[in-house]
Amino acid sequence: MKTKISTKMIITLSICLFTFFSKAQNASVEKSTFGIQIGTLGIWAHREVKLTNEIALRAEIGMDAGFFGGSFYPKNGYLMTPVITLEPRWYYNLDKRVSKSKNISGNSGNFLTLQTSYHPNWFVISNYDNVEIANQISIIPTWGLKRNIGKHFTYETGIGIGYRYIFAESAGYSKNEGEAAANLHLRIGYRF
Repeated sequence: MKTKISTKMIITLSICLFTFFSKAQNASVEKSTFGIQIGTLGIWAHREVKLTNEIALRAEIGMDAGFFGGSFYPKNGYLMTPVITLEPRWYYNLDKRVSKSKNISGNSGNFLTLQTSYHPNWFVISNYDNVEIANQISIIPTWGLKRNIGKHFTYETGIGIGYRYIFAESAGYSKNEGEAAANLHLRIGYRF
């Protein structure tokens, strides 16, 4: 009789420990994910690669857009210019989302990032002729969130304030300039 009780206790204890350890596993970002996104001011292709369970490195290439106008121009203008972005993203609430049975596929969660973007003066698409931009780099700490809409569609938003350095001398100006820069984005995307 004692042998049967001991066996039952071992089985019960084993099940309890298995349940505990299976729930104690940490949530993790995906090993690799890529897709495209569009927003009010551009279009981008991106790839995120896992560095740790909570950190992914995001590389992005795309076209940023902008609008300009004023008394100097006879009509309002727009432009689109290439951008290359590299940013480590810390998805800090994945465990909390999993504990509430929320989806984290495609790295769906809240994140903090240090967005580093380079705008080269390769070409500009505009409704004005001969428009150029000066090469520039920006580093902007950003808070954001990314969520899924179904299996492949996503939306993402973020906000941050940082610094931009403009290599104005390369465009014919007398000196380079640095200034405050903002990152405010709202994007809808497709994940492959």
